[in-house]
Amino acid sequence: MKDLFIEKMYELSKKPYQKFIKKGKAWDINISKLIQLPADSLGYHLGCFLLKYNFEIQPKLEDHDVIHVLTNTGISVEEEIGMQYYLLGNGKRSLYLLMVILSGTLFYPTRFKYFIRQYQKGKTAHQFYGLDFLNMLSVPIATIQQSFNIKTNE
Repeated sequence: MKDLFIEKMYELSKKPYQKFIKKGKAWDINISKLIQLPADSLGYHLGCFLLKYNFEIQPKLEDHDVIHVLTNTGISVEEEIGMQYYLLGNGKRSLYLLMVILSGTLFYPTRFKYFIRQYQKGKTAHQFYGLDFLNMLSVPIATIQQSFNIKTNE
């Protein structure tokens, strides 16, 4: 039930967030172009992530899936909350992030240690959440992770 509530909250906030808050343009790329990039590249890994979960590229929200890929974060509700803690530790601030953290902390108090570990990983990483990932799609993912000290969830 709590997973459903958080998923519904995301669905209700996605369209207004895309339209009114998210700046910039949607990426002019598709999954087939991503998986044609070198196998070690961020773009290739993004394409594989999208295919693995049968996702489409969400216009103006592409960075969200890139963060999943860079941090090797899954897509369960608890992992999504953990990723928002990671981003909070990395310096990101947004209404959506704060809503997810608040509701996630209330609904999943037993996972608080996991959330704090994610926050600490975000703190130790160099700020990366605001990078221009579109222009980094051909860069090897390991290079980005090492350069920004991004610890993955393995």
